[in-house]
Amino acid sequence: MDENMQAGTPQGSPAPEHEAPKQEQQPGTGQGSAKAEVKGATDKLEALLEEYMVKKAPFTLPMSVKEILVKIAPYIVIIGAIMALPVIIAALGINAFLAPFAMMGGSYYWGTAGIISAIFAAIAFVIEIMAVPGLFKRTHKGWQLAYYASLVMLVGNIVSFNIVSGIIGAIIGWYFLFQVKELYKN
Repeated sequence: MDENMQAGTPQGSPAPEHEAPKQEQQPGTGQGSAKAEVKGATDKLEALLEEYMVKKAPFTLPMSVKEILVKIAPYIVIIGAIMALPVIIAALGINAFLAPFAMMGGSYYWGTAGIISAIFAAIAFVIEIMAVPGLFKRTHKGWQLAYYASLVMLVGNIVSFNIVSGIIGAIIGWYFLFQVKELYKN
């Protein structure tokens, strides 16, 4: 056998002398880039929503109403969380239990959509709970977490094919959220 030939290589082709060079990951790619892209997209959407929900809105809320909303917002989130937690846990459990039976009955959509919807609701629930301290302190970070929770709920509704109700709910929520944004400072 020829010195340049190696077992397993096609006849007549030289054996590789070294491994192929590894491709270096360029800056701006990978996980950091994905986070930057998501952040950039949410910032663009936030600017667009600010334009239409505040500057071009047909009417704006009076400052007294905004103050009331900002004062009661953390309590509304807490009450909503207390009421939503058992529902989310039950929905995850019931959907996980009933999904195989729905599939046997020919309804592939029901179980999957229910589980996906419950997972997105659970994620939004966690984000809203994280927002509560910031909402009490009136920080921009608290407002931003509430905004992210609304985005997660919208995506969950779209993925589970509740498109119309998801969009209507998001628009109503965003109107109030963006109307009070100016009262949340850094």
